Amino acid sequence: MTEHKLEIATRPETASGAEILGFRPLYRQVKANFVRRLVDGSWAPGMALPSEGQLASEIGVSQGTVRKALDELAAENLLVRRQGRGTFVAEHDEQRILFQFFKLVSDDGVARFPDSAVLDIASGAADAAERTALNLQAEERVIRIRRIRSLGGSPLILETVSLPAHVFPGLQDASVPNNLYSLFATRYGITIANARERLKAVALSADQARHLGVAAGTPALEIDRIALSLDGSAVERRLSLCLTEEAHYQSDLR
Repeated sequence: MTEHKLEIATRPETASGAEILGFRPLYRQVKANFVRRLVDGSWAPGMALPSEGQLASEIGVSQGTVRKALDELAAENLLVRRQGRGTFVAEHDEQRILFQFFKLVSDDGVARFPDSAVLDIASGAADAAERTALNLQAEERVIRIRRIRSLGGSPLILETVSLPAHVFPGLQDASVPNNLYSLFATRYGITIANARERLKAVALSADQARHLGVAAGTPALEIDRIALSLDGSAVERRLSLCLTEEAHYQSDLR
């Protein structure tokens, strides 16, 4: 079992007693300790965590400090609090992905998880955009998954998922589920913590339009997403071309 020793940094002060900028509060140090457990798999998806009291005793901090660290991880959707049952490591189930990562909603306002049909899976040398997005060297390879995603039976998204081949060995030979992030977590031990997206209006090429059953030149919303694992590494680039005649991109700002 991996040892997770918490080294507490004492509060640095200047000669006048003022706190030096950059000091991390104790609960942040505890949070970093917990994140390491998520990264190395000591805390696996779906696992129930020890009680706050047990964790506080193990680490040597107050229960309130542990609670504050856990609260932040829950706010970041890495942990789930269940009333009367305890705290659990979040899983990449459809409900979580629907509200955290999938932002396209039908104009009727009902949030639905899309169906997927894989067009092809192949590996090849990373192109310039993939190298930049995934921090790859010129000679490195990626696995590319192309698929159509539908809502209510209507093709809505043409999606290309690019993954570093060395991070996901053998994926090109696997059966690809609708929920990729669950596969990443269960088979490869990689949890997607957050993502960055860039949105742009584009016109579909003839080939792109054919896959979506519309005319060439049809307007679409391009979503260029880079997904980050718990340690901050870029592990997926997802380029989605979305029809928006009957759907819209919805983001709740807090």
